[in-house]
Amino acid sequence: MALATPAPRVLGDYLATSKVANIALVVGGSAFVGISAQVVIPLPFTPVPLTLQTFAVLLVGAALGTWRGMASMVVYAAAGTAGVPWFSAGSSGWGGASYGYILGFIVAAGLVGRLAERGATRTPVRMAGLMVAGNIAIYAIGVSYLKFAIDVSWATALSLGVVPFLLGDALKIVLAAGLFPATWRLVSRVN
Repeated sequence: MALATPAPRVLGDYLATSKVANIALVVGGSAFVGISAQVVIPLPFTPVPLTLQTFAVLLVGAALGTWRGMASMVVYAAAGTAGVPWFSAGSSGWGGASYGYILGFIVAAGLVGRLAERGATRTPVRMAGLMVAGNIAIYAIGVSYLKFAIDVSWATALSLGVVPFLLGDALKIVLAAGLFPATWRLVSRVN
C-alpha cells in the first residue's frame, strides 16, 4: 500500500524535497529580497526610499509559506544587521528610519505565508487580499518604528512612511494577483 504525499500548499513545497532544499529556499528567499532592495528610488521628502524590497518580501512569504518565509526574513534581517550590505541601496546595520520595515518583513512573511498555505495564492481576489494584509503588517511595524526613530507625530509618520508608497503598492498587488494564480495553473498542468 502506497502512502499518498500531501498536496503542496505553497509553490515552494514543490521544491522542498529535503532539509538541504528547504535551507536553499530560505537562503534564496533572503537573497531575492536583498537583490530587490538594491532597486532604489530615493524620495527627497521622506527618509524611506522606494524599493522593490516589500514586493519581494510578500512574494517570498507567499511562495515559501509561514516558516520558510519567516526564516528567510530572519536571515535577511540578521545578516544585514551584522553587516551584509543588502538593505536598501547597499546599506547594512541596525537602526535608521526604515529599520522598522525590515522588522515588519518578518511578521508580514509569516502572515502572508500562513494565508498562502490556506490557498490564498490560487485566485486573483484572494491573492490581492493576501498582499494587502502583508502590506498592512509591514506598515504597522515600519511606521511605528519610523515615528519614534525621527520623533514625529503619527500623522507625519503616515505621510512619510505610507502615503508615498500606496500607488506602487497597488501596482504590485495587481501584478502579484495575476502572477501567482497563473503560476499555480502552470504548475498544475506540469504535475
